Amino acid sequence: MELINYVILDDEPIAHRIIESYSENFSFLNKVGNFYNGFEALEFFRKEKVDLIFLDINMPKLTGFEMLKSITDPPKVIVTSAYQEFALEGYELDITDYLLKPFGLDRFIKAINKLKVSQENMGTSIAEESSSRIFLKSDKKLVQLELQDIFYVEALGNYTKVFHTGGMLICPDKISDLEEKLVSPPFIRVHRSYLINRDQIEFVEGNQVSISGTKLPIGQTYKVKLLGFLN
Repeated sequence: MELINYVILDDEPIAHRIIESYSENFSFLNKVGNFYNGFEALEFFRKEKVDLIFLDINMPKLTGFEMLKSITDPPKVIVTSAYQEFALEGYELDITDYLLKPFGLDRFIKAINKLKVSQENMGTSIAEESSSRIFLKSDKKLVQLELQDIFYVEALGNYTKVFHTGGMLICPDKISDLEEKLVSPPFIRVHRSYLINRDQIEFVEGNQVSISGTKLPIGQTYKVKLLGFLN
């Protein structure tokens, strides 16, 4: 994956440190600037282009959105704000995600997984590449998996077990959280405890589905949806 050059615009130094520490977990994120007010950022954007900006909103003199509207060719934007009331305006400006402070690493990962950098900003589109992969937290690390390599997900209380071609990960996510990340197609819930990759199905027999040699139960309430999904 090619580098995504990003800048941080926030009037609080601690916010810069947090975003930088989270970004260090992604080898393709490359910081090229730190700005503490909107006018500094505007001066930078008059001469330079980047792929992504982590943008605070409520700043003195010039708000984050006022600065953003002043850029003729704005980059992708992930808002980082303590104020929820600006969310609607943010999405009207076609932002990628809205992180409400204080946000943790798990929420930051979701924002990065949403990120799709356009061909115009990058010179080559990584949208398909980024959407074919996912970062999952496991054992204090971020592990990158190809979606096609995931067999199925099994609920484990407030955790999940993710079975893939390289083995198994235990993630601090509920199965409902991973269901949001692993969108359909090709992923579908077949049981309150199982989420499967349709492309890894070997066969369906009765109330069971076989994946990678393992037979998983199909919940009665999920069976009709599964059969319709397969057809």
